[in-house]
Amino acid sequence: MSDTTVIPVHGTDGMRDYEVLVGRGILDAVADRLPPRAEKVLIVHAPPLAERAERLREQLSERYQVLLAEIPDAEGAKRVEVAAFCWQILGQTDFTRSDAIIGLGGGATTDLAGFVAATWLRGVAVVQIPTTVLGMVDAAVGGKTGINTAEGKNLVGAFWAPRAVVCDLELLEGLSRNEILAGYAEVVKAGFIAEPGILELVEADAQRATDPTTPEFRRAVELAIAMKARVVGEDFTEQGLREILNYGHTLGHAIEHAERYQWRHGAAIAIGMMFAAELSRLTRHLSDDAVDRHRRILDSLDLPTSYPAGRWPTLLASMRRDKKARGALMRFIVLDDIARPTVLQGPDESLLFSAYQEIAS
Repeated sequence: MSDTTVIPVHGTDGMRDYEVLVGRGILDAVADRLPPRAEKVLIVHAPPLAERAERLREQLSERYQVLLAEIPDAEGAKRVEVAAFCWQILGQTDFTRSDAIIGLGGGATTDLAGFVAATWLRGVAVVQIPTTVLGMVDAAVGGKTGINTAEGKNLVGAFWAPRAVVCDLELLEGLSRNEILAGYAEVVKAGFIAEPGILELVEADAQRATDPTTPEFRRAVELAIAMKARVVGEDFTEQGLREILNYGHTLGHAIEHAERYQWRHGAAIAIGMMFAAELSRLTRHLSDDAVDRHRRILDSLDLPTSYPAGRWPTLLASMRRDKKARGALMRFIVLDDIARPTVLQGPDESLLFSAYQEIAS
């Protein structure tokens, strides 16, 4: 644990304090982060992590009765039927409020595990072990949990803080390059809205910045996590500041819905950020250089920056239903400059269309 970075997340709005641990080979820390009175632990995991889940079960079995719940991979996990499957296991094994759930997997797995923890007996402890870049810097940190419906992404959910988040960078080393780059979209989002140092790391050497074995990668991840920790510590239930984390997400979520969740989240968010930058140029006078910087950085990460022109009506309809809308007014996070985010509420649809034309293919 000597090489472990501990990033505190301070509670507000009724959220408990907790810590995000970042390091290499640190899964031994998990047992000490579980509730002291826990007797049973349910490890929720996707099929590709079955072997890893079994090793974790063996590691914990001296102290706990450990059960495994294998759920579908990726966004297929975030369905009410999958949550019900987990509730069934908890009910049949007499899980109490003293027991705990572990989410082992990517963002979809930790979202689902957190939602199950938040809803079982009105709340049991959850420790998140994200195994993707997206999970480490975004989904597992902050206490937002949720599932999808036919009408949209994350429309059903709860705010429920974990007891801890354990980010073991060794878990990333078996991931494909495409998987790492897709998750890295959320890292550079943190750069655009608050931490320009991340952008500088990518611009200096995109290869090293995205290689999980390098100090540059760890630095970028830690900066992104620390940024999110600060924001959610001030605004756990998204009454104000936390909304800046939605940069690129209004259009990005609409793209995910249009693609029936077959796209990687980061790919959709990359296009969403490019759209938000163009919208910022039209409404907030964001400089041409700042918009071009978005495109250069996203291109250097092999992330998409355009979407078919003919899909605009479908995307617009989806954005109107988005959970970030207030009444009939759509809301977008835009930039006055790099690291200066603000809210744009109810923009004229002609402005949205004009911004979309700049990214349309």
